[in-house]
Amino acid sequence: VEVLELIEIEKHIPNNWKGFGRPQTERKVIARCFIAKSVLRYQTTRDLIHELKARPNHSVKCGFKRIVDIPSESTFSRAFADFAKAKLGAVTHDCMIDEYLSTEIVGHISRDSTAINGREKIVRKARPDKVLRKRGRPAKGTARLPRKKTRLEIQSQQLPSKSLSELPTACDRGVKKNAKGYIESWNGFKLHADVNDIGLPLSTVITSASVHDSQVAIPLIQTTSSKVQYCYDVMDAAYDSRFIRETSELHGHVPIIDRNKRNSGFTKPMLPHEKQRYNERSVVERFNGRLKEEFGGSNVMVKGAERVMMHLMFGVLAIFADLLIKITAS
Repeated sequence: VEVLELIEIEKHIPNNWKGFGRPQTERKVIARCFIAKSVLRYQTTRDLIHELKARPNHSVKCGFKRIVDIPSESTFSRAFADFAKAKLGAVTHDCMIDEYLSTEIVGHISRDSTAINGREKIVRKARPDKVLRKRGRPAKGTARLPRKKTRLEIQSQQLPSKSLSELPTACDRGVKKNAKGYIESWNGFKLHADVNDIGLPLSTVITSASVHDSQVAIPLIQTTSSKVQYCYDVMDAAYDSRFIRETSELHGHVPIIDRNKRNSGFTKPMLPHEKQRYNERSVVERFNGRLKEEFGGSNVMVKGAERVMMHLMFGVLAIFADLLIKITAS
């Protein structure tokens, strides 16, 4: 009940029903049911409906006055599709951040990604034809082909919405080294998140599993900077890039990024105070673990990046509310 009252997701659903049929006012109750599904760890919508009918106290908390008012599974599915199309999760999340954190100064923003397993076939990427540049000096009377700008270089001069729209979101195969140093692969997506010192998620982005972490860093810095004021950007070696550091400093932050060995095998060691602040990055790993183990992140039953993001956003909202309740209780 505390989580539902804190999120108030029903306030962000317009009541613009016109015509015949069932009124859209029940969409507000259905949205509350999806929050309850994430908190109570029901795996499928069918399990959620069964529990709502078997436990009248749950249905009353969500907003159904009678058991016969609980709609069918197909109605829940259509409502979920509308929520995903309208990006209801992101709208509600931004309003919560504006209400509780807009006047606060955040110390560290920890940035990382986590694998999200999909339930659909991977999309094979079409490889564009590469135009090879000849080595050495160009022939007399010919001009050298200009160097193509990297994605990070382009993103540093773009709006975050434009940068995010150019990132692929189709289901494909990703490969990543886990925390223990082993290579693991999966089919699906990748969720990128910005988390503050106590684990509150501030920005989330979903991409294809094959997208490198560094490709999302610059738009995340720009997006989070527009929401809250913070001091440090804490990232691992995957984000070690000159453009990412310059973008962080341009927005008034101090980048704390682990050095990438690349091919030389030598890295410049961190200063003692940087090492201490870098340890704060574990908070984003705990957020990823809670999202996948406690709030449905490892149990994605929908297809398409838009719907997968909506499913994950219900868990993100639940984590945000859960942490706020613990903070106020302490």
